[in-house]
Amino acid sequence: MATDLQQVIDALAARLERSVAVDDRRLRLLAHSAHRGEADAARVGSIMNRSVPAELFEHVTAQGAPRATGMFTVAARPEIGMGVVRFGMPIRYDDTLLGYVWLTANEGPAGRREADALRGAARQAGLILHREHLRGEMSRSRERELVRDLVSPDPVLRAEAARTLVEEELAAADGGGVVAVVATVGDGSEPLREDQRLALDLAVEHARRRLPPAHALSLTRPDHALLFTVRPDAGEEEAERGAEELAGTLYERLRAELPAAPPVACRTGVGRARRRLSEAGATYAEARQAAEVARATGSGAPVTAYARLGTYALLAKLSPADLAESMHPGIRGLVPELAQTLRVYLDEACDAPRAAARLHIHRSTLYNRLHRAEELTGLSLSRGEDRLTAHLSLRIAQLHKAR
Repeated sequence: MATDLQQVIDALAARLERSVAVDDRRLRLLAHSAHRGEADAARVGSIMNRSVPAELFEHVTAQGAPRATGMFTVAARPEIGMGVVRFGMPIRYDDTLLGYVWLTANEGPAGRREADALRGAARQAGLILHREHLRGEMSRSRERELVRDLVSPDPVLRAEAARTLVEEELAAADGGGVVAVVATVGDGSEPLREDQRLALDLAVEHARRRLPPAHALSLTRPDHALLFTVRPDAGEEEAERGAEELAGTLYERLRAELPAAPPVACRTGVGRARRRLSEAGATYAEARQAAEVARATGSGAPVTAYARLGTYALLAKLSPADLAESMHPGIRGLVPELAQTLRVYLDEACDAPRAAARLHIHRSTLYNRLHRAEELTGLSLSRGEDRLTAHLSLRIAQLHKAR
């Protein structure tokens, strides 16, 4: 597609003797000619990052771009980087919006001649983008099918999927670092809404663009999105570090796509690296557990790595029934205020001043609550064994409630 689209753009630029750019419908840059004038911050950012900020997309949308049927104008907004007025033409195929062809006003006005040229180029670009869309859908459909098998409980299916992904050049050569990144939205109690699913798809696609072809595999499931990074040339530590950076990119884009959602509603978890594609199911399970623990504990971290979960890594493996059975009965009956006080106190290694400051209460109030918790649970915080029991039970309670 890139070559065909570039030929269309270069021909249009030569015909009009001005700069031309093509974006997809989310304003991600697909192709551009050599710049004849000075590019503003929005275009430079688009070229460098292959994406634009949410406020710029909202501005273009508010100017009527998605509804336009002919050439339209987008006003400048210097405060968000768009320092120059733009003339755009929608690219459509069978009335489906696929993107836009752009000129900038700093290189001259746009009249009927420019509109006719833009319309012709948009028609050609529409055919190219539609053809590539069909090819991409076939490839992605095949990829999704194989990724589902890759995380199947059946070892035969997993091995066959790994082999096929490499043979069909959907994944880079086997061996090296394979790491799973899982992204979730909401509390996990129900399937994703359509807007959440779209946001996950866009965030994953944005993250995939950071990697070379065949170095990423993805799948959106009913309540989360999965992204594998495939790094045959990387060691485990390097692969995990790269996956965490990518998870941060995914998280930031997800937050941008869901600006109304509270930060705690979006979670990303990262598994540990595996040496073979056929072992991808293990890192996937770990990434899901990391995201689940982040949700259950109310962690404010944008990325949670399984390798740093500590005791939560062990507890997350237990079933809801096992969690309930392992919990100290006295802890189960604590009211939320006492449970939170006890948890913070234990998290702070029984340092009363730090715990009181974190809870924003007086130290005497802290001691009164801890004494009450001891009375209700029958545990003594002066005994190490009881402190361990209480701490583990409180963590179990968090996971059990979330599930």
